Amino acid sequence: MTSLRFGLKLSQDATIDQLRDLWRVADEGGFDSCWVMDHFATLGPRDDGDIFETWTLLAAMAQVTARTRIGCAVVGNTYRHPGVLAKMAVTVDHLSGGRLDFGIGAGWAENEHTMLGLDLGTRKDRADRLEESLQIIRGLWTQPRTSFSGKHYRLQDAVAEPKPVQRPYPPIWIGGSGPRRTLRIAARHADVWNAAGGSPAEVAASSAVLDQHCADLGRDPGEIRRSVQLRVGADTVDQAAATATSFVEVGITDFVLIVSGPNPVAIAEELTTQLPRLRDLG
Repeated sequence: MTSLRFGLKLSQDATIDQLRDLWRVADEGGFDSCWVMDHFATLGPRDDGDIFETWTLLAAMAQVTARTRIGCAVVGNTYRHPGVLAKMAVTVDHLSGGRLDFGIGAGWAENEHTMLGLDLGTRKDRADRLEESLQIIRGLWTQPRTSFSGKHYRLQDAVAEPKPVQRPYPPIWIGGSGPRRTLRIAARHADVWNAAGGSPAEVAASSAVLDQHCADLGRDPGEIRRSVQLRVGADTVDQAAATATSFVEVGITDFVLIVSGPNPVAIAEELTTQLPRLRDLG
């Protein structure tokens, strides 16, 4: 029997009170994890909705929860220098007593980079930067000093103390489904792969590509858990188990349930009552 894990996540335009309430539901309701998103402008037809900064939210989550794991699905690599990002993650790992899951992706939101004057670069540039960042971050988390000379980043005898509570470091979630680069980076570095959306058949196809990259690199693909994010609204909460089943059948083990609508916390509470049924799907 496969062990399934379920997490909660609030979509954009959430208030601080709603976020706190969701964290409480996740922590007290038995969910394995609770998640935030990493954007500086809201997504969709309007970009000026309310959205809060990821790592300050995660620090707060670390303090107001006691059991559930916490993380961001996923941090945009292009927003922060990897040395700064590694330090933020270690801080949250210590604040939470070792409950951080470290989610990261290459970044993609062109409008955010334009408005903040950040370099987006080509898709290849972003994949190159993600791969360099992961090498740097893992080095900072495990080595006394880290030096690195790449195309995009340079470090010289960088210290990074303390090291994470979790050894050798927090589980790394890599988000994205680019077949040539992102999935190869996931095969090399990920503990969990987070699919970038799609139907069960599309996710299965990407998962098979990930397996092939693992084979090429000499890594056991069974070492990498597979995850998806599913949106759950008031009109679809009763369909959560059926939807999850279709993904379990193609090898998904970790689910991030994104609750949305006028009363997302009520949806999360309803999902709490469905947790035993959801876990039985494994």
